[in-house]
Amino acid sequence: MTTTLATPPVDDLDHAEKRWTTMAWIAGFTLALAVTIVVATGSGPVSVPPSTVARIVGHHLLGWPGVVDWTRAEDSIVWQVRTPRVLLGASVGAALAVSGVVLQTIIRNALADPHILGVTSGASTGAAVCLLFGSTVSASAAALTSSAFLGAMIATALLFVVARINGRMTSLRLLLGGVTIGYIFSAATSFLIFASDSPEGARAVLFWLLGSLSSAAWSSVAVTTTVVFAFLGALFVMGTRFDALSVGDDTALTLGFSPVRLRVGALGIVALGVGAVVAVSGAIGFVGLIIPHVARLCVGSTHRKLIPVSALIGAIFLVAADVVARTAFAPRELPLGIVTAVVGAPLLLVLIRRMRGVDA
Repeated sequence: MTTTLATPPVDDLDHAEKRWTTMAWIAGFTLALAVTIVVATGSGPVSVPPSTVARIVGHHLLGWPGVVDWTRAEDSIVWQVRTPRVLLGASVGAALAVSGVVLQTIIRNALADPHILGVTSGASTGAAVCLLFGSTVSASAAALTSSAFLGAMIATALLFVVARINGRMTSLRLLLGGVTIGYIFSAATSFLIFASDSPEGARAVLFWLLGSLSSAAWSSVAVTTTVVFAFLGALFVMGTRFDALSVGDDTALTLGFSPVRLRVGALGIVALGVGAVVAVSGAIGFVGLIIPHVARLCVGSTHRKLIPVSALIGAIFLVAADVVARTAFAPRELPLGIVTAVVGAPLLLVLIRRMRGVDA
């Protein structure tokens, strides 16, 4: 009688290999983000070496090194001016990128991004009201942020109303409702600029509409970063539901998920997150459109992989774009939206070429 040894089961889906590949991507992008933050913090009209940047940040956060061998000017530039700006850029980039991931899933449109909701347009109108018609006191950074966030929430509320008229909320209703509301608020912003007799205010609105991180401060960084981490965590937890919804509404129902409730919940979370970051950075395009496709090329379409990778790539992209915006024409600052468009448009063409064999 011969004894045969049982053959160990083979993992046909290569789950372990895929898991390690994903962890490698996450680790690599995390390291790249850390390097980008240090380099970006030291970049500007006054250059600060990365080693000095690391020592200044370490001194403020950990009290190390104890011996200060840098100038007071370098300390102020790195800690008070550039570090808040870089961290805010990372938070905004991560939020916009993940928003694009979720919107492309719930709306089922590869071109969906935060602008398609009308949330960005609503925030722009709120900011325009504050910049054009607010007094010197009321036009402070806090008032501008509050006005932009209020405009974003009004646009979101209108989207919910429009998308549910005479029926349940569907992908098509969300898409058409978001485009319609976006046009309405864009027209309102243009009218406000036309009706204002303040050339300075009009220039400020136009600059804000193209995006900027120039108003970054530690107070805004603390609030925005907290909101973004909560935003990312909530969407990550919903990752498996997004996977089911991306296959189809029937699949989601079979697995016990209500597509309508999932869309409403995800849309509400995205609107809050986008409203919070747009309120402090202005309208920045292409991040939510391009980054999700880049991330899918790296780790596929599983959302629990896609969300963290998209957040990291989005943070790296926006921090790097901000360096270009504030150094390319120094001492003048280039609107951030121009930089993201210049980089994003060619990248979108490259992605389209890669998708040439895929039917619409």
